[in-house]
Amino acid sequence: MKFNIIKLRPIWYLLSGILVIGSIILLFSPGLKQGIDFTGGSQITLRFDHRPSSISVEKVLVPLKLGGITIQPVGSTDMNIRTKTLDGDTHVKVVKTLSKAYSNVTELEYNAIGPIIGKEMRQNSAKALFLLFFAILAYIAWMFRKVSAPVQSWKYGVVVILTALHDVAIPVGLFVLMGHYANVEIGAPFIAAILTIMGYSINDTIVVLDRTRENLQKTTGTFPEIVERSLHQTILRSFNTSMTTVLSLLAVYFFGGASIRDFALALIVGIITGTYSSIFIASPLLVTWNKWSHRKSR
Repeated sequence: MKFNIIKLRPIWYLLSGILVIGSIILLFSPGLKQGIDFTGGSQITLRFDHRPSSISVEKVLVPLKLGGITIQPVGSTDMNIRTKTLDGDTHVKVVKTLSKAYSNVTELEYNAIGPIIGKEMRQNSAKALFLLFFAILAYIAWMFRKVSAPVQSWKYGVVVILTALHDVAIPVGLFVLMGHYANVEIGAPFIAAILTIMGYSINDTIVVLDRTRENLQKTTGTFPEIVERSLHQTILRSFNTSMTTVLSLLAVYFFGGASIRDFALALIVGIITGTYSSIFIASPLLVTWNKWSHRKSR
């Protein structure tokens, strides 16, 4: 006897509702702990005769308790180290610590930096996101135009967007908790991770819904039966694809160094959530929407 995903959809809705609503509440209070990419800070540019790895430099600076730092190699010998705003004494300690750890370290520049993501960029990002969602809705409505019954094609696009928002909300809620209890700050890598999660989620959801589209044209049965059949045909593929990706990211998380650990963690949580939602949320939502439409028409 097969596990009936559609019949148990109230359980999936309840689980996702708790996680998403909890994440939204956390987002507004206490909110994400912003890193120097958002708040600004200090930047030190150094030159090394034999430049060490970013991970090595990060380990050397751990005793100074600088909080979140961003290390960026420049050219073949230089390195930018971005931290929260430093006072004069801490700045001197950073340079001395690195000079003791590595030979022939030269400080080229030290200055204060402003936020990379300011008000204007946030506004532009919001506009770009709105256009992206509109483009997704239009594209899916066109792709699914031949299966306008029993669910209109544009509803597939709405479900994809809702699923993507679901998959982003949960990692955001996790990082709010990590910021509050573990002092984890978010920066540009976190934004990149969120955008990557959205892309992965949208792709995975479309693959699952596309099987429903094919089966609606080729097979017979009630709409819930066809959706259930489609889910069982794609669930193993989605699981295997996600597991290979997650295993790679786990290696990055445990062995890639502190500078990219949070990025890897956000992707791990987002991909697991995306795999879950593409099977247990997206298709069941179509069935629920279809049932609501029938009740209204009656």
